[in-house]
Amino acid sequence: MLDSAFVSYVTVMSITPGPNNLLLASSGVNFGLRRTLPMLLGICVGCAVQLAIIIPLLALALSWAGVIRLPLAVIGCAYLLWLSWKLFQAASPDAKEQAQPMSLLNGALFQAVNPKAWLMVINVAILFTPREGATFVHTLSVIAGFALLNLPCVLLWAVLGDRLRNALRVTWKLRAFNGVMSGLMAATALWLLFDEWRAAFA
Repeated sequence: MLDSAFVSYVTVMSITPGPNNLLLASSGVNFGLRRTLPMLLGICVGCAVQLAIIIPLLALALSWAGVIRLPLAVIGCAYLLWLSWKLFQAASPDAKEQAQPMSLLNGALFQAVNPKAWLMVINVAILFTPREGATFVHTLSVIAGFALLNLPCVLLWAVLGDRLRNALRVTWKLRAFNGVMSGLMAATALWLLFDEWRAAFA
């Protein structure tokens, strides 16, 4: 199952910037690697659950894709914009004292409204499910292979954030970093929403 195309696709989709990786880097900066690990594991669990649902129900998912895609994108992008605002507020020293990193459960549930995560798992299901359909063993092998590739990619972003933590201890530097990251998150949300809206009404 771990052919070169699968490895290449999952690695590129997992390691490139997106909502998960931006949140992991920001959490690493604000809370450190150890407190970010539950969120990181939750992201991996959430993606695995998505694959477990999508692969066996691929035909149903494809038949409903046109109906649910835009509403899901709107909900997901609205949530990303809310997260961007919360991240921007984390630049305040008072807000930082009250802030908490995402839990494992929240990290997993976030995948339900993460447009990039849905795009990734649906494409994996479409591209790497045999023509004769998915067997239980095939589904498990795809999930295991995905997890093995996804975990080190997202871990890299959390470690990067953790390593930047000492350099960003000065309040204005942390405020600038969180401002840039929240801006990137908001831009990602708006770009995804525009792309989905254009595709739906093209």
